Amino acid sequence: MAPQHSPRFLEIVENARQRIHETNVDEVKAKLDRGEKFLLVDVREDSEYAKDHLPGATHLGKGIIERDIEERVPDPKTPIVLYCGGGYRSALAADNLQKMGYTNVLSMDGGIRGWREKGYPLTQG
Repeated sequence: MAPQHSPRFLEIVENARQRIHETNVDEVKAKLDRGEKFLLVDVREDSEYAKDHLPGATHLGKGIIERDIEERVPDPKTPIVLYCGGGYRSALAADNLQKMGYTNVLSMDGGIRGWREKGYPLTQG
């Protein structure tokens, strides 16, 4: 079940969504199936990622992504798709990466919950 989010948190997410580009779970699955080249980044907490994650996903948690992205992804034109539990934390992370000069960032609306609901594959551990 999705957590209940506070009104102020939802307000900053909606504000970020006005500036970012979003995709959905079906589009990301299709990109993976076509073998498109992009960096898939899970921005959830360490324990969430350790439980399961999308196949091929890299982990850069919301708490560290802004600090570590330039070392991990030096080219700001690199295609990046971010996801979290439902699409809120990834929207905030996408907004910050854009502010840092990353020009090809998408946030996956629906997050891993949407991915699970579709029955798409996950990597355990």
